[in-house]
Amino acid sequence: MARGGGSGFGLQDLSRIARGQGSYLYDESGRAYLDGSGGPAVFCIGHANAEVNAAIARQLDSIAYAYRYLFTSSALESLTEIVHRVSGRCFKDILYSADGSEAVESALKVALQHYAARGLMKKRRFIARRRSWHGNTLGALSVSGFEARRRAFEGSLLDVSFVSPANSYRMPQGCTEESLVSHLARELEETIERVGPDRIAAFIFEPIVGAAGGVVPAPPGYAAAIQAVCARHDVLVIADEVMCGAGRSGTWRALEHEGVVPDIMSVAKGLAGGYIPLGATLVSASVAEPIMSEHGAYMTGHTFSGHTAACAAGFAVQTIIERERLVERVRTTGASFQQALRESLSTFDEVGDVRGRGFFIGVELVKDRKTREPFAPERALSFDIGQRAFADGLICYPCSGNVDGRSGDTVILAPPYNASEAELEQICIKLTRAIGAALAVK
Repeated sequence: MARGGGSGFGLQDLSRIARGQGSYLYDESGRAYLDGSGGPAVFCIGHANAEVNAAIARQLDSIAYAYRYLFTSSALESLTEIVHRVSGRCFKDILYSADGSEAVESALKVALQHYAARGLMKKRRFIARRRSWHGNTLGALSVSGFEARRRAFEGSLLDVSFVSPANSYRMPQGCTEESLVSHLARELEETIERVGPDRIAAFIFEPIVGAAGGVVPAPPGYAAAIQAVCARHDVLVIADEVMCGAGRSGTWRALEHEGVVPDIMSVAKGLAGGYIPLGATLVSASVAEPIMSEHGAYMTGHTFSGHTAACAAGFAVQTIIERERLVERVRTTGASFQQALRESLSTFDEVGDVRGRGFFIGVELVKDRKTREPFAPERALSFDIGQRAFADGLICYPCSGNVDGRSGDTVILAPPYNASEAELEQICIKLTRAIGAALAVK
């Protein structure tokens, strides 16, 4: 398992997959792997679900895909209705794409088109946060604060302003937990005023930062505070829920927990659960109305936008999640799962923080728990842990650089929403064993 900027997997010396079933994957040698991270937080109802596979097969038997700009379909319309319902009917339009990067790209384009429709062509700039991740297209990468992933493309990225992460475990100097939200809101407002409110189109953030931070929920009150700042300056709020949304954090919209509705939202991974690639950009009525009035249509889309079989997969996945009340299970079971992890890992002084919400949990490793000093990046501790876990039959998601772009080791767990209690217990046992083995190496 090679080291890298994301899950830690390279493209060489990989096991060859044979099949999946439920929370497990099996390679060609018959070795079983408990999928403790849902791959990269994708596989929300596990693998080889017969109901989802049957829905896809039925769609393929009729038509695999009809070009979205010529036809609608019952699969697309059914998915749209269920997404509107589970997201609280907070949005007017849903624009489909193939993955999270495309969903974010569309969110950025919709924000720009909104101001173009209003004749405000100077509003072209974005603000994002350091230690964030928003995708692999050049636009989405431009608003990313994941230094290792954007370094090779510097010089061809959009000019974006960055503000501090919203991380209560690693706060800006001089901040306390009580002052953190006001500090971050003030920093955002000062950045808008410095660049010029007439130039800023949108602020984009992950309500719970995934790979770039190792599952970092924003502190309570943060989302409302930044929304108020943006509203004062006619700046749109884009919530990137590609990783933390679609039920992963115990509410279908991660920001539902905060009582906040963004202007634009991206969602992907858990939308179709990995069965067929699918993403979506949800647009509020206030953003949509000038666009429809002036242009009559959104100027974003791709050949496979609204892919018929992908929509059928998404509808089947969301139907199962709704019918089996899996988001509620994630919310209730997630708290006990996180507590079990804390107890299991409490013997290690090097475990500095166990955090998250629902079935989206991050473990941060530190050299010194009191000072929160990270391990040297050359140690590659998180990837060592990931390798040992994988060898023991557990898939987790090791990440690096969460402190300063180079230092910092975290491991993400994001099991399927329907993982059994016994499987959750095995995740705790195997991760504890992997961390213990890695820390034993001096």
